[in-house]
Parts: sequence; structure tokens; C-alpha cells
Amino acid sequence: MKKTAIGKTLGILGGGQLGRMFIQSAISYNATIHILDPDAAAPCRPLAHQFTQGDLLDEETVFQFGMQCDLITIEIEKVNTNALKRLQAAGKEVYPEPEVIQLIQDKRLQKAFYEEHGIPTAPFRLTSDRADAQRHTDFLPAVHKLGRDGYDGRGVQIIREAADWDKAFDAPGLLEKLVPFSLELAVIVAKNTAGEVKSYPAVACAFHPTANLVEYLYAPAPISPEVEACAQALARQVIDALDMTGILAVEMFLLEDGSLLVNEVAPRPHNSGHHTIEGNFTSQFEQHFRAIMGLPLGDTPCAALRLWLIYSVRLVSRVKRS
Repeated sequence: MKKTAIGKTLGILGGGQLGRMFIQSAISYNATIHILDPDAAAPCRPLAHQFTQGDLLDEETVFQFGMQCDLITIEIEKVNTNALKRLQAAGKEVYPEPEVIQLIQDKRLQKAFYEEHGIPTAPFRLTSDRADAQRHTDFLPAVHKLGRDGYDGRGVQIIREAADWDKAFDAPGLLEKLVPFSLELAVIVAKNTAGEVKSYPAVACAFHPTANLVEYLYAPAPISPEVEACAQALARQVIDALDMTGILAVEMFLLEDGSLLVNEVAPRPHNSGHHTIEGNFTSQFEQHFRAIMGLPLGDTPCAALRLWLIYSVRLVSRVKRS
């Protein structure tokens, strides 16, 4: 008999703050949670039913950890995907799928995937090292990104002119055209094991000018209904093209002409969705749990907006009756 969500042991690779917030949602479903993290003092440790200290990039460590679980998911993309493929072959459920994680681990592969699947993205050129990047002065201004291991604002440098080439990374990466945009948007979208898809209203992200980190969000984003519809459709196009299970953050550029370009994606709960804990009917963390556990997806509209609309309708009806 197939185990229900409550009967499954869920293993999470990564025990940071995202994992802690995920566990807080999973507790409501009485799920058994195992955590693997290299830090003995990881934020998840006090909440996990079982905590294992270990290297997320070590194949045997990840494999042996996963064999104790029914289902494995991630809190961070920097994990050993060979171990996840072995676990999948051994009959374990792995979401998001190992192939998706492997693709997203490398921004070079990610950009090529967008181009191959007709997903709009900024023009780019692949570079092997700093010397190779310097051959593309004709492509400036551009953003130089590390192919792998860029995270939380690291691995990104703006190259506006030839004098900036010393900032370029001396490792495989890509040059992405610095496009003029009016807003940076993000849409959180989820797909469960049955293929059901739901997405959250777009948010506008305000980034720190030098750290490249999101400082705060505008939720919902100050955009027209037409742009909102396009952002929703684009997020769904990406998760369908990836054919992945779980939650996906899709970051986009809104250009001055109203068109959208996909920047990057994250196959896990994301800082552009933290507001959903209090602001939406279903948080991104609960939604990810529902998606990978094969449960129906939860409602995604802004709860405050829904309540305001209900109140407004009732108020108008009372005024009409009086």
C-alpha cells in the first residue's frame, strides 16, 4: 500500500533557515522529518526528528542518508546529484528531480535551456575564463556570472566597459547583456506529483545596489493586469518545460516596452516568497510540502486582498439594503 503523506519519512538536504520554515509547515501534517547538513548547529536541528551532520556534496553521505527516507527534497541546490539519481533508481522519490537540480546548478546550462525551449531571456555568451571573457568587449555593457556556485548575490559582476574586465571571473561563466528594465519581478509557481500547477501573484524585488541581495518586496507587484497575466504564463511555461515537481521561484526582468525576460530560477522555497507565510492563504513552504507529497495544492491569492474584497462586497450590500 502506498504510504500517505503522514506515513512518509521526508529527508531534506540542507538545514538552514529555509529548511526550518519548511519544517514549521510540515509539522502541521505530522510528517517525520530527517535533516542532513554540514553544520552541527544548523537552524533545523532543534525541529528535526532526526539530524545528520554531513557533507551535502559527498555522494555516499547523501546516498546513505536518503536510503533512510521515503522521499528526499532540497533546501539548497548545492548537493550531490549523482547520489540523488542513485536514490531514485533505488525506488526513492526525489523532488525536485535530480536532472532539474543538475541543470539549475550551472547557469550556463540554465541559459542554454531557456534558449532551446523558446523561453525569453537576455542575450548571452558563454565564457571559459577571464581571458576568454575579455574577447567580448563588443558585447558590453554586460553582467558576468559564474557558471557554478554563485549564490546569495555572489558570483555576479557588472562589466560596463573594458576598464572593468579585472572584475571578471577567471572560471567558466557567461556574459549576459545588461538590459534596461523597469522592475525585477518574481513569481513562485508549484507543480504537484499529479501535474496540478498553481502560482502566486507576482512580486517586485528591490535589490541592494552592491550586495545583489533582495532587501524588500512589493506584494503584489505594481504592474498592470496584462503584465501580471504574462508573468503568470511565463512562470508556468518554465516549470512545464523543466517538467519538475515542487516549488519554483522564477525571477524576471520587466522591460520598458512591457515584455518579460527570465533571469534565473530556484527549485526550492525562495526569499521572494517569504511574505506568503502571513500574506497568502497557503505559504510557499506548505505549498512545496503539498506538491512533493502528492497533496492537492493550496490557494495562492493574497489573503488580505481577498478579505478586503469580501468586506467591501458586504459593506456595499448593507448600504444598498439600508
